[in-house]
Amino acid sequence: MQKVAAVVVTYNRKKLLCECLERLMKQEYPCDILVIDNASTDGTKESIDNFIQTGKIQYYNTGSNLGGAGGFNFGMRLAVENGYEYVWIMDDDTYAEADALYQLMEADQKLQGNYGFLSGVAYWTDGTLCNMNRQRISLRKKAEDFSSAVSPIIMATFVSFFVKSSVIREMGLPIKEFFIWADDLEYSRRISKKYPCYLVPDSRVIHCMGSNQKVGIEQESKDRLWRYQYLYRNEVYVFRREGLKGWFYLFARVGCHVAKILIKAKGDRTEKLKTIISSFISGFKFYPAIEYVDKES
Repeated sequence: MQKVAAVVVTYNRKKLLCECLERLMKQEYPCDILVIDNASTDGTKESIDNFIQTGKIQYYNTGSNLGGAGGFNFGMRLAVENGYEYVWIMDDDTYAEADALYQLMEADQKLQGNYGFLSGVAYWTDGTLCNMNRQRISLRKKAEDFSSAVSPIIMATFVSFFVKSSVIREMGLPIKEFFIWADDLEYSRRISKKYPCYLVPDSRVIHCMGSNQKVGIEQESKDRLWRYQYLYRNEVYVFRREGLKGWFYLFARVGCHVAKILIKAKGDRTEKLKTIISSFISGFKFYPAIEYVDKES
């Protein structure tokens, strides 16, 4: 049986994490579990001590909040360095169905390993598709066919993202400087430019978010605008690398968001517009280095 590490990044969500771990420990295809704690302050470590004592879960504290991007960078590096053949990554609010990993391994066998990454399907708590986790089959078009057939995609989120360690060694790690948002789009697209990648509809998880409706910047409160500085900067980095189609997508998206602020925002319009413009500009100056796992490790 091939060696799989499930990498779970967490930060101050111990209740969700415990349910996530319960599901992972009941997988039909067994895996080791690496919990990457971004320096939680809510007693996360103590809450999972019983899990750790089973020997199936390894706990790592990063020492500071590295964001989702930094946490996955940290955890995937560990998994590869520790000799795992496959890495299955997810957020702490991801609840995997019992056969989720088994279905990914079945797809791996059917494809004879000829792929860059595989992505399971995320559903919301009411059983509908999770809007924010729909894979992309092109820059602008999201997947719509979730029948039993494995189908090609070019982008996916880090909610049930399955990749071989050999691919991680070759393509590098997620860019930790992204901190939050679009790190998964960049990483999945980096891989899909070289290898075919696939959606595996029979591999299902529940993404336990508070809502299945995405909140846009026009609806956000002023104290959360800092998050969007990462979103727009990171998206410029991702899509500027896609040529004319990427630039068209970026300007259309920014124009749409500016229009929404002008039409729908109930307050802080100036601050929101400044956030978009300054972040968009910073994306042109953003040139982070891609890190690689030590070839000799």
